[in-house]
Amino acid sequence: MPLILILGDQLTPSLSALRGADPARDRIVMAEVAVETDYVPHHPKKIALIFAAMRKFADRLRDAGWTVLYTPLDDPDNAGSIPAELLRRAAQTGDSHVRATRPGEWRLIAALEALPLHVDLHEDDRFIATQAEFEAWADGRRELRMEFFYRQMRRKTGLLMDGDKPAGGQWNYDPDNRKPAKPDLFMPRPPTFAPDATVTGVLNLVEARFPRNFGRLRPFHYATDADQAEQVLAHFLTEALPRFGDYQDAMLSGERTLYHAVISGYMNIGLLDPLDVCRRAEGEWQAGRAPLNAVEGFIRQILGWREYVRGIYFHEGPDYPARNALGHRRDLPPLYWGAETRMNCLSHAVRQTAEDAYAHHIQRLMITGNFALLAGIDPAQVHEWYLSVYFDAYEWVEAPNTVGMSQFADGGLIASKPYVSSGAYIDRMSDYCGTCAYKVRDKTGPDACPFNLLYWHFLHRHEDRFRANRRMAPIYRNLDRMGAARRDRVMSEAEAFLARMDAGKTV
Repeated sequence: MPLILILGDQLTPSLSALRGADPARDRIVMAEVAVETDYVPHHPKKIALIFAAMRKFADRLRDAGWTVLYTPLDDPDNAGSIPAELLRRAAQTGDSHVRATRPGEWRLIAALEALPLHVDLHEDDRFIATQAEFEAWADGRRELRMEFFYRQMRRKTGLLMDGDKPAGGQWNYDPDNRKPAKPDLFMPRPPTFAPDATVTGVLNLVEARFPRNFGRLRPFHYATDADQAEQVLAHFLTEALPRFGDYQDAMLSGERTLYHAVISGYMNIGLLDPLDVCRRAEGEWQAGRAPLNAVEGFIRQILGWREYVRGIYFHEGPDYPARNALGHRRDLPPLYWGAETRMNCLSHAVRQTAEDAYAHHIQRLMITGNFALLAGIDPAQVHEWYLSVYFDAYEWVEAPNTVGMSQFADGGLIASKPYVSSGAYIDRMSDYCGTCAYKVRDKTGPDACPFNLLYWHFLHRHEDRFRANRRMAPIYRNLDRMGAARRDRVMSEAEAFLARMDAGKTV
């Protein structure tokens, strides 16, 4: 009889590997293993979330009549990796056949395919688009832009469609979704959950096993089962979705989630179904409880972006995370691991990441990602940092977001231009700059915002590549208007800043 493997990000009762199996006959294998905790130094909250959710899901399967062969991390017989655990369980049971849903990382797919067992990999159909659909869409296209894939997904699902046309007459309401936010005493916050006995046991284990990993384990408040994840989703739909669109790009020092759902981590381990999430958001618009710009913006993040980056990851192959089209080689500075920095925006984003294993998409793209790209940091190190520190980070979703969208390391496969900005964007979309040691309006001098200096330095050093980019032509015209003396000063001060950072000084 086959062993049925369920991974820590596959906690869904309708998982393809379970279909057609017989609880009275087949055995399920689940394991907390060192290789999966150590291939990058994961945030302890992320490890705790996955292990606690795995244990609760295993209990749910047992309640449904399944035999679950579960290996905790501290089991003396733990073989240390998923393949080794499958071999150990196969030796115990006499089985030589494994059924599994295809993992979301090339690393694990290769490890399973190398086993001396018959491994039957089933497609992961918890996603809205099959990989075959993505490949058919990508075939023959000169540019693989998300916007056009997203429109295909809208047509496929009928979400926010009026016949064959988009609801409201527009596919995309992004221009309506760029408002800065102000502190609000009534701003909603996602539900939190006190640790029960299962979660407490996991927290004690993680605390003992990973005392030096970056990030704070306690207090731990995340959902760890489908019922709790449902509460988070329901709260977002009623309390935050109506204003999500307006403020989805805003950043406030005292508000870590603003109007964001904070459900990506739950979707990515299987506690929430993405299509159901989208349909329920659409229902809020249909019922008149949420405006179209908010609902469209939210659905696009799931139906468009989430599905698209998964398609890109498997379309491009195992080498994708190692790409470095801009040739950036600078080491990731210690400030990303919590060392002191005078840059208030980076300090806030990194501190929030350490405490919550979460930061929203603009904090990731336009603060930590923007700085890394401007400073010329090695994209492989940036990729490893994002994969390590966020509770929703798995390589299929994180690598295209980091290597492609954030760092332009794929040479423009995902993004038509690099996502870089000076301090002006951060000042417009946040309240970080008002209390920063640097002055966002200073372009040069000892107090000049580093984002201002590095922005022009980046454009100068990559001028040969980007000057001909149609979307960047106006920026280079501004660079041309900069007098030679001022241009030399900007470049010199940017180089001095980078030299101080490289020398390990506080910047």
